[in-house]
Amino acid sequence: MRLIAYEKNGQAALGARINDELVELASGDVRLPASLEQILALGAAGAEAVARAIVAAKSRIPLTGLKYLPPVLNPGKSICVGLNYVDHVAESPYKDLPKYPVLFSRWRSSYVAHGEVLVRPHVSTEFDYEGELVAVIGKSGRYITKEKALEHVAGYSLFNDGSIRDYQFKSTQWMMGKNFDATGSFGPEFVSADEVPAGAVGLQLQTRLNGQTVQNANTRDMIFDIATLVSICSVAVELRAGDIIISGTPSGVGFGRKPPLFMKAGDVCEVEVEGFGVLRNSVRDEE
Repeated sequence: MRLIAYEKNGQAALGARINDELVELASGDVRLPASLEQILALGAAGAEAVARAIVAAKSRIPLTGLKYLPPVLNPGKSICVGLNYVDHVAESPYKDLPKYPVLFSRWRSSYVAHGEVLVRPHVSTEFDYEGELVAVIGKSGRYITKEKALEHVAGYSLFNDGSIRDYQFKSTQWMMGKNFDATGSFGPEFVSADEVPAGAVGLQLQTRLNGQTVQNANTRDMIFDIATLVSICSVAVELRAGDIIISGTPSGVGFGRKPPLFMKAGDVCEVEVEGFGVLRNSVRDEE
C-alpha cells in the first residue's frame, strides 16, 4: 500500500497511489480519518478501512499538479539518527564508530513536503543535503525487543535531513543546525512494510544534486539497523503510531567533500530509495 498526503480545497486529504493515479480515499469512505497518523492509531481496523475505501472509491486524480503534504502530518516524535553509516563516520569530524546511536530530534517546522522549496537561511552558506530512509511507527510500545521491533513499523518513507553545518558544529549538540525552518523535506509517499524487504534492508539509496549523484549506498550498510533503532529508542519513550525514526545518511555529504559542496538557490535535490519514488525539492535563499 502506498499512501500520499495532499492538500485539497485547503484541507489535508489522503489518497492511495495506484500507478500514476491517486485514489481519493474520502470518495470511498468520508468517515475515514484524513491523516496517516490517525489511521495508524486504529491498528488493523485502520488498514482494513483503507482497503475498503480503495475498492469503493469513486474518484481518481492524476499525480501531476498534486500539492503534496508530508506523509505523516504531525508526528508526535521525529527521532533522527546521526553517524549511522561507516563511510559517513569516516568523512565526519568524528572518526570512531558509535557504540550507541547518535540521536536528536527535528521539529515539524524544520521540514517541508515533496515538491516544496527548501530555504537556505541568510546566516549561512553551508546548507548540506542528507538523503535518508524513514521508518514510520504503526504500533505503540515501550521497551520493545529487537526481535519484536519490526512488528511496530507500519512502513517507510524518504527524508532529506538538510543541515546548516556551521551551526550544527557550533557545539556538541546538533539541535540548531538541524532545525532551521524549512531546511529538510519528507515524502513523497508512505510505503507499507509489506511492500519492502524486512527492515527495508538491501535497498539502494541515492541523493542527486542538480542531476549529479552525490550519495550512493545500500541500507544494509547501516551500523544500527531499523529493528535496533526502534528497540533502542523505545527504552526512553513509548513509541506511538505516527512517530518517525529518520535513520541516518551515508557518505557523500557536502561538507565531507574537497572542496565542500553545499546547496544554493536554484539547486534541485533529489533523494531516492529503490521502489520508493523520488523526494524532490528545489532551493531558494531566505528572503
